[in-house]
Amino acid sequence: MAVKNEIRTASMDAWREELETVLQSVHFRNAPQLARLLTYLCQKLFAGESGQIKEYSIGIDVFQRGENFDQNSDSIVRVEANRLRKRLSEYYAGPGAMHRLRIVIPVGQYVPQFDEAAKVEEVAPVPKHGMPRWIWWLAAAFSLLALGFGVARLLPRLGRQAETASAAYPATAQQDETQLGPPAGEEVRILAGSSRSFVDHAGKLWSADKWFDGGTAVKSTALQIWRTQDPDFYRTSRQGQFHYAIPLKQGIYELRLHFAETEFGPELTGTGAEGNRIFTIRANGKNLLSRFDIAADAGASRTADVKVFTGISPAADGFLRLDFSGNNGSQAALSAIEILPGFVGHIRPVRLLARQTPYYSNDSRWWSPDNYFLGGQITAYPTPVTGSDDPELYETERWGNFSYAIPVTPGRYTITLFFAARRGDGNSSLPNVAAAHVFDVYCDGKALLRHFDLAQEAHPGDVVQRKFTGLVPNAQGKLLLSFVPVDGYAAITGIEVVPQ
Repeated sequence: MAVKNEIRTASMDAWREELETVLQSVHFRNAPQLARLLTYLCQKLFAGESGQIKEYSIGIDVFQRGENFDQNSDSIVRVEANRLRKRLSEYYAGPGAMHRLRIVIPVGQYVPQFDEAAKVEEVAPVPKHGMPRWIWWLAAAFSLLALGFGVARLLPRLGRQAETASAAYPATAQQDETQLGPPAGEEVRILAGSSRSFVDHAGKLWSADKWFDGGTAVKSTALQIWRTQDPDFYRTSRQGQFHYAIPLKQGIYELRLHFAETEFGPELTGTGAEGNRIFTIRANGKNLLSRFDIAADAGASRTADVKVFTGISPAADGFLRLDFSGNNGSQAALSAIEILPGFVGHIRPVRLLARQTPYYSNDSRWWSPDNYFLGGQITAYPTPVTGSDDPELYETERWGNFSYAIPVTPGRYTITLFFAARRGDGNSSLPNVAAAHVFDVYCDGKALLRHFDLAQEAHPGDVVQRKFTGLVPNAQGKLLLSFVPVDGYAAITGIEVVPQ
């Protein structure tokens, strides 16, 4: 029994050393969240707690999702585990190719394994007239002896690392914007006027209309709704005089109301849609919007419009009551209600990529699919960029002459723009690859970049970021970003908006 314990201890020491070596590699030093996940999984294994390695516990302990974490609607653990498997595979195909041990996360599981690599004789057989076998055994013995000395030096450091890791996964009741992903908690999504549920491009489920009183469900025949990837989302609405009584747990929420003027427009009025629908919105008796005109706020009819409100809480009886009342005979209209866990005094950060699906970046930030845009085209590129530890983030871009109207609340914001310079994919179906990319970028008319030459700015790598602080929204509560070509086309990969 003593011999078995010694063998197990020696194996565990070798595992710990392999983990330490992997974590010190550039593959993981540049991906702190993947290193964090790998450390957590391995330390649970070392502590004999592999039975506790579950998707739910990982979501709470590593990604700080909170007790309401729903792995069916939030895929962060599965996404990050897949990325970790890929990163380990890349490491052992490169710097770790000669390691005797390899850390493996089997597909469909989260418990790590430390697998023996192929024996030296299998990888590189000894030549017929090569070194005698006894010399190989002697070399192996010296290697094990050296490993013992290395482990002896390493154990105090691993002990300190375990203490640090234990402190790195505290149970937190509330999440702030510096933590991973969106805040955890109850989410409510209602598609007004709809008799069926709907899944949007971000994979979020919107329920059929409920908890309403009054008004009429209206379905529009409008073919196109601008500034959205989900036009069907805005083709239904509740109109008239109506209110909602939505049950909520006590807490701080961010309320997002979605609109689109689909009834009034040039075909009906001969001019614009402004002035035909004006109404007031209240939350638990407090005015949110007075004399609100959807078309005037969006800038046109048949255009998706989102209004954001922070610091929203249910009344003492546990209900959030939203009242929609028309002014001077007008009919109020609403496309959807979205209620999300929020922060005190500011909005949740906005991160979006010019792509069709959501994405978790290497730092475990959640990026929504493209939204709020007008104009331009999306293109995906098969050749990875250089100069980034997360090339997948730059796989797509919007290019052309386009704008984004990002809804926010009053305040100051930091905007970071993410660009990728394409140096030729050899794909003739992508005309913009060979085109020039010199353009201007404006925020509500203020120049952020003038004659920005993407190829030159991104040299010598392929990616470039530009950050701007102190930006304020326009009177409609939008950060209106305009990308205007000077030579060729404008282009953008991602946009991050963070409240200051």
